[in-house]
Amino acid sequence: MEQGKLQVYYGNGQGKSSAALGNAIRCAGNGKRVYIVQFMKEQNNIDFIARLEPEVKIFRFERCQECFQDLSEEQKREEKQNIINGLNFAKKALVTEECDLLVLDEVLGVVEEGMATEEELLNVLKARSLFTSVILTGTNLPEQIADFADEVMNIVAEK
Repeated sequence: MEQGKLQVYYGNGQGKSSAALGNAIRCAGNGKRVYIVQFMKEQNNIDFIARLEPEVKIFRFERCQECFQDLSEEQKREEKQNIINGLNFAKKALVTEECDLLVLDEVLGVVEEGMATEEELLNVLKARSLFTSVILTGTNLPEQIADFADEVMNIVAEK
């Protein structure tokens, strides 16, 4: 069995989630179990991605339909527990080896927005088995996550 990797797609350029989704589709096409957990995104694209089920299972724990950045401070506080529930689900999926690939889409924004600490995210990532791959996406990459990752891709728009 192939050893899993921790990959990170981050930066200000577009295409981080698309690259992660492409890897998820490739993995599912090879008969692997794939979970995607979305954080801090609008609900509008989840319905399209859900068409990939049952090969690719997508989860979203936040209740608001809007993008996290468009929420009021009160709404953000209300969503914090939902985001923590998403991280707890991700950790459970890693501990129980429910999937071969776990994509945590925009999870780096969870740390950036103060919804979870870098240590809490590292705690989730350390739960993965040797054979489970994990892909993280987001704009800013905390130093400890970068050090812990096997591969880091900085997606930057050149023009």
